Amino acid sequence: MPNTYDALQIGDSFTFSRFITAEDVRTFAELSGDDNPIHLDAEAARAMGFERPIVHGTFVLGITSKVMGRDFPGPGSIAVSLSAKFLRPIPVDSEITLEVKVAEKLERFRHVKMRIYAYMGGKMMMGGEAVVVPPTE
Repeated sequence: MPNTYDALQIGDSFTFSRFITAEDVRTFAELSGDDNPIHLDAEAARAMGFERPIVHGTFVLGITSKVMGRDFPGPGSIAVSLSAKFLRPIPVDSEITLEVKVAEKLERFRHVKMRIYAYMGGKMMMGGEAVVVPPTE
């Protein structure tokens, strides 16, 4: 059940884990047109100093959008803004855990500011914030 503006409280949070495969990254590259070799080719990734190909940052943001739109606050949510800082590369074939947390309720527009995080192996890989219009019912 979605969380409405009135039901959400500062500090409420939700976590979601996902294993991101090489096939996921290839599919994202095909759909987005971003076929940068550091995401798809092990040699190109190593040449840039990575142990293996890395996940597109925008793919991680897409999963974050899924969490906000389907899980928390839930169906009917609309993202108004989304920003993030990528702190560490996420290698392909890794599991990440996303956390979204209510940071502030913006009464004037009935929007909610969320903190967004991606973790891998206990380390923060991405941090940022989003403003969403939560579901009305």
